[in-house]
Amino acid sequence: MSEDTPLIQSMRAAVQATPGDVALRLHLAELLLDAGQAAGAVAEVAVALQHAPDHAQARELMARAIAPPPAPSPAQPPAPSPAPSQVAAPDTGPATDAAGARPTPDTGQAANTGAPRGGFDWQAAENEVGDVVPPRFVEAPLTVDGSGDPGDADAWEVAAPGTVRLADVGGMRDVKERLEAAFLAPLRNPELRKLYGKSLRGGLLLYGPPGCGKTFIARAVAGELGANFLSVSVNDVLDMWIGNSERNMHEIFQTARRQAPCVVFLDELDALGGKRSRTQHSGMRNTVNQLLTELDGVDATANEGVFVLAATNVPWDVDIALRRPGRLDRTLLVLPPDAPAREAILRYHLKDRPIESVDLGKLVKITDGLSGADLAHVCEAAAEHALLDSARTGTVRLINMADLLRAAKTVVPSTEPWFATARNVAMYANEGGTYDDLVAYLKRKRKL
Repeated sequence: MSEDTPLIQSMRAAVQATPGDVALRLHLAELLLDAGQAAGAVAEVAVALQHAPDHAQARELMARAIAPPPAPSPAQPPAPSPAPSQVAAPDTGPATDAAGARPTPDTGQAANTGAPRGGFDWQAAENEVGDVVPPRFVEAPLTVDGSGDPGDADAWEVAAPGTVRLADVGGMRDVKERLEAAFLAPLRNPELRKLYGKSLRGGLLLYGPPGCGKTFIARAVAGELGANFLSVSVNDVLDMWIGNSERNMHEIFQTARRQAPCVVFLDELDALGGKRSRTQHSGMRNTVNQLLTELDGVDATANEGVFVLAATNVPWDVDIALRRPGRLDRTLLVLPPDAPAREAILRYHLKDRPIESVDLGKLVKITDGLSGADLAHVCEAAAEHALLDSARTGTVRLINMADLLRAAKTVVPSTEPWFATARNVAMYANEGGTYDDLVAYLKRKRKL
């Protein structure tokens, strides 16, 4: 390789100062090519092609840089073909053709490389510089079995049948009985189901104060059914682009139909199916309309084996059309855990903690009205107090009853604000007896 001239050195410095200047880099490549430094020219053009893959001058320079060196010929342009008598040739050399041009010597290489003299073989060029210039397009990866498009797979994560059963839900006898009648009994008795014409499709709306286990109950129902579980939240459906929210809702139910039997759990239904009369945005109304269409199904058997469970803290904000017969026609009130449920929850949250002399019966009595989330916070606060006490004294001690009682007294029931609102609904908006269960509970607790 020849030494760099001062001009080339100056151009190299300029390119290093502005590496993104394609024109400047191509000028340097052209100088290198004229100086006989083809390898250096290829490197510079390759970088230029990374910035501008379709640059015509860059592609032309790359073709010149990687082309084989031409056969020795005079520097000046060829003169007009001389007369045959003026061509001097050895007696043993090949004869000229009719046009007076000398045939190419037979040296094992053809006169051209598979492309016309005026053209260029781009495929061969890409093979030569494949390790320098990255591919312009990336091939889509194949699936595991080597065929198909990855986009054909379900975009929504469907959980396999879990191990949680209704027996794992402590207490809540009334809730379990309603679930048995709505879903479980028809599935366990297929002959009776056919006799009475009971469909395997259906919807159930769980409502109640927050933190009382509505999601856990939905998973337990899926476990009892031996069905797949598809949990849907507002973030899974709503999209900023017009039409995408409706498409997401349709794809969710299509996935559930392919994975039947499947439990579709619509969390925070008031966000997905709020009253359309209160919604100003047309996109949100269209999303509710799409949900109504999916619940109805395309035909009578479209949703066979698809069980829809929905949960909300504010059922009075759910669109009334969602609760008509054939959709989410069954409503189930999930209240704060009763005494057996509180004992089970406390045992669960204390089983892996170091405790001593804990009277669960007494603890269950003083935690009446607390939700499951509140009970978990009681155990967490008691463990935190024992940990800080151990850190201050330098002596590790166990969590005792005093820690739990202190924590239970400081935790305010998180359900009280919900009952304050629900009381007004039960008194003044209980048309058709929709909230009779809520009214009965409030009267039993002397809150109404």
